[in-house]
Amino acid sequence: MKHASLITSLFIVLLFNCKNSTEKVVEMASESANELYETTKPEEIKIIPIEHATMILAHKDQVVYVDPVGGLEAFSGQEKPDYILITDIHGDHLDLSTLERMVLDSTTLIVPKAVKEKLPELKAKEIIVMNNGDIKDFGIFSIEAIPMYNLRPEALKYHEKGRGNGYVLTWNDQRIYISGDTEDIPEMRNLKNIDIAFVCMNLPYTMTVESAASAVLEFQPKKVYPYHYRGTDGMSDIAKFKSIINKDHPNIEVMQLNWYK
Repeated sequence: MKHASLITSLFIVLLFNCKNSTEKVVEMASESANELYETTKPEEIKIIPIEHATMILAHKDQVVYVDPVGGLEAFSGQEKPDYILITDIHGDHLDLSTLERMVLDSTTLIVPKAVKEKLPELKAKEIIVMNNGDIKDFGIFSIEAIPMYNLRPEALKYHEKGRGNGYVLTWNDQRIYISGDTEDIPEMRNLKNIDIAFVCMNLPYTMTVESAASAVLEFQPKKVYPYHYRGTDGMSDIAKFKSIINKDHPNIEVMQLNWYK
């Protein structure tokens, strides 16, 4: 009996040690996986809202201005742009006085044809025209020009199809959609694998909160930033936009930035 008890005791000790060793191996493997995830996930692209449709995107030493409006004062303290994206000819997207005051000798402008036709002689590094559907590789990122236009008959006078560009930037293993002035067009609804989306919503020029939310629920970006949401009757209801989206799809992050200071 003494021998049986001794054998049983040894078996329990070995079993306990084996269990502890296994748990440590699993724990170490889990920690290694977490470390791998932390070091391989994309670094965040910095987003600086300026006002309404104007923003700065930055990653490492590359800086992109989107629809720079508001004079040099609006960009005080900011890094010079390596690239400028302009979406449309309207004054809240194309501000010639702002562009003329900027030092653009090392800046590439990416614009639709309608914008290029309105530009004065700028001392820019390069001006590249992109039409709807064009895709260009700029090394640090690639850009696809996405249509932006109105659908409602009463709004067709604001943005006809083919004049302006939305843009999708594939940058740092992320896909970033900038809607420009548009309604919930099929080209938006059919977008795939969007990590960050900037979606407009203001009447009478673009679309309702409900239309914007419906489109977002269809193409399902990981994060969506409502922007360009001041209309003739004031600000769109961003809280309602968020509630519609998160009611049906709580995993889409609706991010609020200070676009109107």
